Amino acid sequence: QVRLVESGGGAVQPGGSLRVTCTVSGYTDSRYCMGWFRQAPGKEREGVASLWTVYGLKYYSESVKGRFTISQDNDNTTLDLQMSNLKPEDTAMYYCAAGEHCISTQIAGAPRAGDFRGWGQGTRVTVSS
Repeated sequence: QVRLVESGGGAVQPGGSLRVTCTVSGYTDSRYCMGWFRQAPGKEREGVASLWTVYGLKYYSESVKGRFTISQDNDNTTLDLQMSNLKPEDTAMYYCAAGEHCISTQIAGAPRAGDFRGWGQGTRVTVSS
């Protein structure tokens, strides 16, 4: 069973940068879909970025496109989300997720929660002056 542990959250000023990391274990299928979601207080969960590992395809929400970058190490044991030019509206709990495919994400052109079966506990990101 996949285990996902997020780290690297924290507080940063608007315009700053931050990287959050997900440590992945227990996943043996190299074709899997990996992603980052976030949820701000009082708001619905939002897909941020996803990576279909076997094809190297990346998807981003419109709200973070051009500012956030998703990447994975060569051993597929960590998943990073590099966030730049952060805005107060980026404040949220960020969750790592894993699934067997990115089919719904590919059709939509942006991360879709229906592709994911395993979730981490989250790491908090706060953007404030």
